[in-house]
This record gives sequence, structure tokens and C-alpha cells, in this order.
Amino acid sequence: MPRIPRSTYRLQLHAGFNFDDAGRIADYLAALGVSHVYASPYMQAAPGSMHGYDIVDHQCVNQELGGEPSHTRFCAKLSEAGLGQVLDIVPNHMSLVRENRYWWDVLENGPSSRYASYFDIDWHPAESKLRHKVLVPILGGQYGRVLSAGELQVVRKGAKFLVQYADHIMPVAPRSLEIVLGRAAEFAASDLLRFLAEAHTKLPAPESIDRSVVLARHRDKTVLSELLDKLLREDHRIEQAIDRAIAELNTDVDALDNFLNTQNYRLAYWRTADQELGYRRFFDVNTLAGLRIEREHVFAETHSLIIKWLDEGVLDGVRVDHPDGLRDPFHYLRRLRATAPSAWIVGEKILEPGEALRESWPIEGTTGYDFLNQANGLLIDPKGLAEITTIYADFTGQPTDYAAICREKKLNVMQEGLGSDVNRLTSLFVEICEGNRDRRDYTRTDIRRAVREVAACFPVYRTYVDADCTNCERIIEEDIRRISAAIECAKHTRQDVDAGLFDFLADVLCLRATGNLESEFVMRFQQFTGPVMAKGVEDTALYCYNRLVGLNEVGSDPSRPGVSVEEFHQFCADTQRTHPATMLTLSTHDTKRSDDVRARLAVLSEAPSRWRSALRKWSRINHRFRAADLPDTNTEYLYYQTLIGAWPIDADRATAYMLKAAREAKQQTTWTANNKVFESALESFIRSTLTHEPFLSDLRGFVDRVTPGGRINSLTQTLLKHTAPGVPDIYQGSELWDLSLVDPDNRRPVDYDRRRALLAELPAFSPAQIMARSDDGLPKLFTIHRALAIRLDRPSSFGADAAYTPLIAEGPKAAHLVGFMRGDDVAVLVPRLPMTLNGYWSSTTVTLPEGRWKNNFTSATLEGGAAKLQTVFDEFPLALLTREQ
Repeated sequence: MPRIPRSTYRLQLHAGFNFDDAGRIADYLAALGVSHVYASPYMQAAPGSMHGYDIVDHQCVNQELGGEPSHTRFCAKLSEAGLGQVLDIVPNHMSLVRENRYWWDVLENGPSSRYASYFDIDWHPAESKLRHKVLVPILGGQYGRVLSAGELQVVRKGAKFLVQYADHIMPVAPRSLEIVLGRAAEFAASDLLRFLAEAHTKLPAPESIDRSVVLARHRDKTVLSELLDKLLREDHRIEQAIDRAIAELNTDVDALDNFLNTQNYRLAYWRTADQELGYRRFFDVNTLAGLRIEREHVFAETHSLIIKWLDEGVLDGVRVDHPDGLRDPFHYLRRLRATAPSAWIVGEKILEPGEALRESWPIEGTTGYDFLNQANGLLIDPKGLAEITTIYADFTGQPTDYAAICREKKLNVMQEGLGSDVNRLTSLFVEICEGNRDRRDYTRTDIRRAVREVAACFPVYRTYVDADCTNCERIIEEDIRRISAAIECAKHTRQDVDAGLFDFLADVLCLRATGNLESEFVMRFQQFTGPVMAKGVEDTALYCYNRLVGLNEVGSDPSRPGVSVEEFHQFCADTQRTHPATMLTLSTHDTKRSDDVRARLAVLSEAPSRWRSALRKWSRINHRFRAADLPDTNTEYLYYQTLIGAWPIDADRATAYMLKAAREAKQQTTWTANNKVFESALESFIRSTLTHEPFLSDLRGFVDRVTPGGRINSLTQTLLKHTAPGVPDIYQGSELWDLSLVDPDNRRPVDYDRRRALLAELPAFSPAQIMARSDDGLPKLFTIHRALAIRLDRPSSFGADAAYTPLIAEGPKAAHLVGFMRGDDVAVLVPRLPMTLNGYWSSTTVTLPEGRWKNNFTSATLEGGAAKLQTVFDEFPLALLTREQ
């Protein structure tokens, strides 16, 4: 059976918070009540990494965190404190910095590299200039101009030859060394050096992928390099001759161009990556290349250390990063489960509304965004949200059709950042059509349009059709429905494209038209729609559609009218039935806003008139600070909601966030094409408004009015997370109020000394005293601590076999209660919509099963039967009841 955590605590490790730092808080985490530390990736990452997802070596512990000795101490500290450990793992991609020896070998040796099979590289693209080459888009300008300016140089370090551009270095193809060594042999009149030069030309061509040839080639080039190194050390004349040959090469533009053209990579202007990149990336990040993890040898090498730790009990589980990026997530997870049968495995699968995790996947569940959006929606007043829609449209003039916005933004990112991926799919489908006489007259242009349109219409991150499999269920009805819906949407939106082309696409995607090329297209298309969703929706649309930004979260549909109590109960019941050990979260390293920011913003749905009045007043007060109508009204609208949610916030934090949000939105400025006029106006606006006392005074008054309701919302979702079906996760520092925005804001240092001190104080305080210390965050810390204690004390009530039973209130304020039973001896009661409730439950009651019940927040006792909620919530705004024996 999997080693299921009782709860987890996420830690973001980096050089400024390393293994030893994490080990020092192990006793605090144990005292808080969590059972497992959940660590960010800590295999060797790129230098200076703040997150660990840019791995360069899966078989080495990150040296910047302290390396293996520090890791051993960290694990020992966890063990001493009685804590287990869960690790975030990254199977989809690797960083392409110099420290990645696999990628370095690929650049040096092309298709003949021992590691070429590790990466998802197209060695035979439609562009013949890139045949058997990797595009390296690092140049600041056109290649020829950079070359003529002398910015590209060949350099030598011992017997190693490199191409250098600014801070970048690339290896030199072994066969191309004949150009340098042959000329040096002439200068030195050395037969031995001439022999080495000619020997390099006799190495097998880099196009060879036969395993025996690849290994022989590697052996021979290594021997040649060792001989050259020996010669350099023994004969100073040889060293001088080679340096002279290099200097001559670097001053001859034509010769240097010829030399660079013999490499196994093509240096290019960085903008070419959007359309011509030949390797699969992580989304649109050129420096993160996709791995072929479906290949057994790649899986074995990249997972050996992880499996060792799981076998030895160093780890109890893993969180799989971005499984949707893999060619076949199901088969990857099945292989992982086979190698780690006792591990608790959760996957960062983003579920869209109405989508469920595949029950066939051999894992415990997701990383919790589905729960996050359910809990967040539960805090929303649908009537108020509808009014806010009108307020948003009137103030900004922006469209409010969220589905149309998403489609538009997806198309935009496919045209720009993901253009090379579209081109690869288009070329593949052109080949498919060429092999079919009924389809061969479709043009490349129309095929490209059709591919983009279907991807833009996809309602979920991806389907899971197994086109590679011959003896298994290759496609299920759910996938057929998703594909069919996207096809019909595409037909409707692009009536200028032949409907027959869309029908043929559907036939290929649904395996009604099959073949080797068709199978390859299906598998690659499925890997493509996830990045389209992530970049088009998560990283663009959610920064454009700003109606109520607390709803703009990973896996959300912010246009929905919230979540009803009945919907929440159904979600929990389904979770208990299908994935009772899934992870539950409210904040992660990737959330757009912390749980406390969202909780405060949710109050706006209960007070739309106040929001309208404040918005108009603030815009009028601050109009003087806008330069030539900049920032635009959509950005201004977002800014005011950001201040409400994250207040108090200083100008530096606000500016950093708003610049990031504006660039992600890509409406006024972007990451790759900064609009300096807009960005300067935005920064000036922020700094001016945050020193303008009339505005600040009114803002503080508004925040003071919504903060109490926001804190109740936070406590509500916090207790739900710790008692609903699943394993609760706490993001670092969020056991107190945490008003953080998207990264890097949410990765600021955490004051653990303060948290340790507050936790030690808790036993001495009554509920009233705890509520009086709300500004310190004590109510949230208290809620978490008590809930985790109950999970420890009554594990059977939260296990896989425990029942989930809704408790339904009766009376005029019944809609304000969320209540349920876990097992038969734990009851949870929390309020919702606190501003309109205003602490007054009238005669509303909830019926508890018979017996004597203890409220673990107040120590008050209740008898089974109808309980008055005004009495239940008299001392503390939540109730966690346990039936006494």
C-alpha cells in the first residue's frame, strides 16, 4: 500500500534557503502537525536556480543546496522529528545550460551523440538548412551581422575548442577540427599534428545513429583528444601554432563562417526560435528541452536516484511535474508505479471544470488545483459577481466573453511563441495528406490554419489517445467527445477553411485514419495542446480578463458564477470515491495569488456597489497621474484589485507585479518587446498613487471594511482543505496570513522564528484572545494546528474508507453554511459569504447525529440533534466537532 502522508508542507529550496536551513525548521513543522516535508526539485539544477525545475543532472544532488552531505543531514533532521519526505520530480525537460553534459554532447556530435535519443529533436525538418542540426537561437541580431562584428570567436581551453558568443560557449564538432589543426600543422611543420587533423576527418559522419558506430566514434574522438592534449603539454611550438591558426580563423569572416557551418548546430538570431526551433521545449522556453522519457533507458537514467531514495525510505512519495507534457502520461505513470509500488504519487494534472482525473492512472491524485478552484468558487456570491461583470465592462470597455478571449489568446501564442511547434505539426500533416490521394490538395497554409484552430478550440489541456499501442484500449469515449467538440468549434469559427479538412483531422485524432505518420501526429498534437492552454490561458487570458481577479487561477474558468454548496459536496463525494488520497492545496509556487489574497477579493462579490463606488472615486482621484491615458483602464482596474487583495503592499512590490502582469497580458507590452512608454507611465502611476494621501486614506478604509470578511473566508477554506477528502498541503509560510502575489513575490523569505514563537504561544490563549490577535495571523495558525491534531488523533475518519456525508442547515441563513461529516465521529461546520451574513445566524440550525460532541476550537460541548449555529459559532467562526466516546 502507498505510504500516504497525513499532510504536507511545501518548501522552496534554493541557495538562500538550503538543506541545512530546511533541516533547522523540522522540529517546528512537526510541532505544527504536518507529517511530511514536500520539497521542490533538488537534483542538480542550472546555476543560480531559484526553483529547481531547470535540472541539468538527475543523478546528482544540487550543490548549491549543500550537495550530498547537506542532503544527508537534512534527511536525518526530518527523521529525528518524525517527518517523512515527498519530492517534486521533473520528468519532462532539462535545462540546456553548459552544465548539462547530455546536451553538450548533442551539440558536439549531432545525431551521433550518445545522448541524442534523450531529447525530442527533429533531425529532419522541412527546412533543409537545419537537417541534422540543432538550432541555437542565442544571437542578439542577424547571424551575418554578429559574425562580421567579430562577436563570434573560436577559443581554446587546453585540448578543447569552443565557439564563444558573449557569455555563451558551444562545443566544436570533432570533424571540423581538421580546419584548425591542419592549418596549425603547416605552421609547425608537424607530421604528428597533420596526422591528428586527418584522423578527425575520418571519424564517422555525425548523421550515423547506429549504436555500435556511435560508441566507436565516441571512443575514437576521445583518444584523439587525449593525444592532442599530450602533444600540447609536451611541445610548446604546437600550442603556439594552434593559437596562431585560431587567430587567423577569427579574423577571416568567410573562413569562420565556413567553420561554423560545419558544426552540428546553427547559431541564429534569438527571434528565429518562435518559428524554426527543432526540439520540443517546455512550453515556449528555449532553454528547457523536452526529454523522451517514454524511452526505457532515458527513464532509467533520469529516475535511478529517485527510485533508490523511494526504495530506501528516504522518500515516501513524489509529485510529478507537468505529466501532460509527456508523450504518454499513462504509460510513464504505470512505469513509475511499477518501480515504486509503495510510493504516494500525485501528478500536476490541471483539470478544467467538468474534467476528472482518469481513474486508470495508477496514482493517488492531482496536486490540488481542482480543490483550490472549488473552495475559491464556494466563497463567491453569484448575484454580486453578475453585477461586477457589468462594472468591469463599463469601466474598461473590455470584452467579457471569456471563451472567446481564451480562443483569441491561444491563437496569438501559436502564431508567435509556439510557431515552431505549429510548423512541425503542419509539416507532419502535410506528409499525411500527401500520402492520401483524396487529401493531397490541401495547402500547407490551410493545414496550418486548421491545426491552430482545433488547438485553440480544445476545451481541456489534452486528450490521452494511445496511438502507439496495438494491444490496449487506444481511445475512450471521453477523448472522442473532446476532439469532436474542438472540431465542431473550429468548423464554426473558421468557415473559410474546407470542412473536409477538419473532418480528416478528426479522423486522424480519433484513430479512424491510421498509419505511422498518423500515429506520430496524434501523439505530438496531444503534447502540443497543453502548452497552448498554459501559455494562451494561464499566462495570457488570465491576465486580460480582470473582472474579479481572485477567480483567475490555474485550472479555473473565471467566467463561471461560483460554486454552490451542493456542487462542492458532490466534488468531495466524488473525490472520496475515486481519489481519497489526492493532494489538496490553496496556494502553490505557481498560483497567481495566495489563498488569503483570493479570500479577501471574494468579498467584493458580496459588495459590488461598494466596489463600483470605490473604483469610480479612485479613478477620479488618480486621473492626474495618468500620462496620455496610460495606463489603460483594464490595467488600472487590475491595479486597484491588486491593492485591495495584497494590502499593505509597497511601491516596489506593486510595480514588479504590475509590470509582470502587463507583460503576460501582452496587450500593452510584452516580455520580448517592452513598450517603454507604457511601462514608464505604469510605474510612474503606481509610485504617484502610493504617495497620494487622499487615495491612500480611502483605500485603507475600503480594505479595513473587507478584511474581516476576507479573514473569515480564509479560515473557511483552510479548514475545508484540512478536513475534505484528500491530503492537505501547506505552502511555505501560509500558516499565517500570506498576502503574496504570483512568483517571485510568493517566494520571498519566510520568517520561521516568528511562526515558531506564535505556535508556542497558542496553548495559553482562549479563542477570544486568538481572535483578538487576528492581525498576527493567530486564527489561521490555530485552525491549522487543531485540524492537523484531529487528523492525527482520528486517522480512520480521514482514510480511504471514511464516509463523506453532507450536513444541511435549516433556517433563513442555511445558504451560508457548509457542513459535513468525516466518518461517523468528525463534523465540520464553516460559514460562507460572511459579509452578508454579518455574524448573525438568526434561528438557523444544523442537525448533528446523536451523541456528545466537542468543539475542538472552543472546548464547548453539544448534544446531538438540532444545534443553533449562533451558539456553535459564538466564540470562534469555525467548528470542528468530534464525537466523544
